[in-house]
Amino acid sequence: MTAHLKILILEDNPVDADLILRQLKKSGLSFTSQIVQTREKFENGLENFNPDIILSDYSLPVFDAVTAFRIKQNKCPEIPFIIVSGIIGEENAVELIKDGVTDYAPKNRLISLAQKITRALKDTEERNEKKSIAEKLAIQTTELMVAHKNLLFQYQEKEKREAELIIINKELLAFSYITSHDLQEPLRKIQTFATNLLDNEQQNLSDKGKHTLQRMELAAARMQHLINDLLALSRVSKTELKFEHTDLNTIIEEVKTELNDIIQEKQATIEAIELCPATIIPFQFRQLLVNLVSNAMKFSKPGVPPHITISSSIINGSDINNQKLVPGKNYCFISVRDNGIGFEPRFSERIFEVFQKLHAKEVYEGTGMGLAVVKKIVENHKGIITATSELNNGTTLDIYIPVEIEL
Repeated sequence: MTAHLKILILEDNPVDADLILRQLKKSGLSFTSQIVQTREKFENGLENFNPDIILSDYSLPVFDAVTAFRIKQNKCPEIPFIIVSGIIGEENAVELIKDGVTDYAPKNRLISLAQKITRALKDTEERNEKKSIAEKLAIQTTELMVAHKNLLFQYQEKEKREAELIIINKELLAFSYITSHDLQEPLRKIQTFATNLLDNEQQNLSDKGKHTLQRMELAAARMQHLINDLLALSRVSKTELKFEHTDLNTIIEEVKTELNDIIQEKQATIEAIELCPATIIPFQFRQLLVNLVSNAMKFSKPGVPPHITISSSIINGSDINNQKLVPGKNYCFISVRDNGIGFEPRFSERIFEVFQKLHAKEVYEGTGMGLAVVKKIVENHKGIITATSELNNGTTLDIYIPVEIEL
């Protein structure tokens, strides 16, 4: 409530006006007043005096409280309006209050006027506060509705883009598979014809012709590797994800059997240390380990037998300094280390990209897709893979796969 009030008094009787002022001062109210008798002065008081409350006699010779109240309602409806009269009667007072008048005080009981003023101002303050809160809530509600509409639009656009990407990805995978599959037959014919010419027409070929055919055979072999790798990537990208609780030792033994010839040729050692069971897609993980072990043997140091160590354990994401791991979540941590030629640390992300090779094909054969396939398999398992290496100091590939995979 305002500490110092401005009271507009509509009263034509100077004695009654003086009694009202005396009673208000006696009650301890701090106020400034303006007394008016006509409509013109009343309207002027509303505009220029800016009262906090209006006290009005019921009937004046040229004006009345009902007309004054209507004028006040049109210009400043928030100002409390109390009728102070000795002739209005209780019933008329009640009807006026029903029509919106704030209160009524009989002139013969002015002792209650200060209390009625205080209550009227408090009610007005609370009403204005509620109105302000309601207006703010309305604005906030409108803003929330706009924000919700925008979020809904963004979500729908995101879903639309995701659906489009899924379709495009499926089409690309289908194209990759069909193209790779359809290239097999003409490639086999090229390889067969080149071999037949070298075997059966040796005496009719010049040295240059023989060299050209040999280069053709090498190019065809590289293309065969590329097609096989494209097919491998296509399979791991579009396959149905069927997870099984699997013993990694079993997978590694299968990998050793598959790579037995090159293991013996390179005199390689594959050491498995304390492998724990893992929830994986078995055939994909077998492909993953085949690619990693093959890479380790391919990029071994000349004259140094490859030594590949595979270990695994259960760790918690909170215990590893890696922002991609979820704190509190358990992971099957698989580490594959070798003693090969390694690579510069700045290439630790690039090696997982499709068709990326750090060495010339004349030195190390391959298509540069082996680790791209590995990364895709890890992503199929909702995991991450990192590479750590230094030149001539071996490479370590760390794989983190959630123990409980959410599909």
